[in-house]
Amino acid sequence: MASSLTSKPFLGASRTDGLSGLCSISSDLRNLSSPSVQFLIRPRTLRKLQVQAAGNTYGNFFRVTTFGESHGGGVGCVIDGCPPRMPLSEADLQGDLDRRRPGQSRITTPRKETDTCRILSGVHEGVTTGAPILVLVPNTDQRGRDYDEMSIAYRPSHADRTYDLKYGVRSVQGGGRSSARETIGRVAAGAVAKKILKAFSGTEVLAYVSQVHKVVLPEESVNHYTLALDQVESNIVRCPDAEYAEKMIAAIDAVRVKGESIGGVVTCIVRNCPPGLGSPVFDKLEAEFAKAVLSLPATKGFEFGSGFAGTFLTGSEHNDEFYLDEQGKIRTKTNRSGGTQGGISNGEIINMRIAFKPTATISKKQNTVTRDKHEIELIARGRHDPCVVPRAVPMVEATIALALVDQLMAHYAQCHMFPINPELQEPLRITEVEAAEEAALHS
Repeated sequence: MASSLTSKPFLGASRTDGLSGLCSISSDLRNLSSPSVQFLIRPRTLRKLQVQAAGNTYGNFFRVTTFGESHGGGVGCVIDGCPPRMPLSEADLQGDLDRRRPGQSRITTPRKETDTCRILSGVHEGVTTGAPILVLVPNTDQRGRDYDEMSIAYRPSHADRTYDLKYGVRSVQGGGRSSARETIGRVAAGAVAKKILKAFSGTEVLAYVSQVHKVVLPEESVNHYTLALDQVESNIVRCPDAEYAEKMIAAIDAVRVKGESIGGVVTCIVRNCPPGLGSPVFDKLEAEFAKAVLSLPATKGFEFGSGFAGTFLTGSEHNDEFYLDEQGKIRTKTNRSGGTQGGISNGEIINMRIAFKPTATISKKQNTVTRDKHEIELIARGRHDPCVVPRAVPMVEATIALALVDQLMAHYAQCHMFPINPELQEPLRITEVEAAEEAALHS
């Protein structure tokens, strides 16, 4: 009987340490050898440990890598895996970038950026080529000197301290990669993802502000079947209810003049999502959503479907009973599951809520510690949102769209290469007529 034994050096171990360990093990095993039991030691060439760039890329089939810092030369993204022959221009991306950009109203950061995007590769004569798409947005209104004090002192509840702990170095101005300016790349890529979803399956992703501090929009105030983008964009806080929008704006104004900040909640829905997206066990659709949105700056909570409120119900109260609609399709009478069951989309409207904390940078004196471990008082400077949720709306839409298109491609590759089972499965595409009929039914 022969057996082989290999040894891998740990990170930080030298080649000599690894070889001496292997030799020591080989010697010990030879001493244990007997005529009936022999150990065959095969020397192996030690390979260098390869570490991929961590945390900057999302997706498996539709892969997006964002780059850039808040006060660097620019920010953007590289999109890999976009289907070829799809019409695409900067105008397709600019609409969502304009919704995200700073300085758009009195309740957002006063930083002035046009956030004008340029597509530098992956598009030829107005259509995608299948090659990586590079999108660049230059930074034009940097004020690096606003952060001189932050180079030595840690801002409370910011990523300054943890970036130092992890990397031993950091980009001080504007928070570098931890700045919400990084999300420009996600919003640009999300606009591409939304266009793919709409064209392929009629899928729509819409988000809106449902809470600012203690102003909470009642759930029944918004019809998710008929909600339109112009309703969300009808006011500067992006709440589709005019009465509650005014209350939310007033709440933000009240803290803005005091140099304070408040948080809130963004609700996001997905209409006409193809059934079957998501995979057990670790790639459940809501798990992918949670990872995507909780990677956004300032996020602190995620609810899906009935969320935490579902814990107050019994099983008979919470279960979504099935029925046959007028077209003979299997539907659910209620939607407490939130559009998925078993982590797989069921064709109903997907709904979720994302909690955002109060903006960490405020114009009030706070206690902190310097890099060289001295306790001081700090008044943070710079330009920041008194409440992040109005500008977070397009960010949430983008991240959900990225998760959806990646899952759509995975589902198509695995389950739709061959003809579907028409007795149990449904086509991935939905016609405009079907979408209109669904909206009319619930209007």
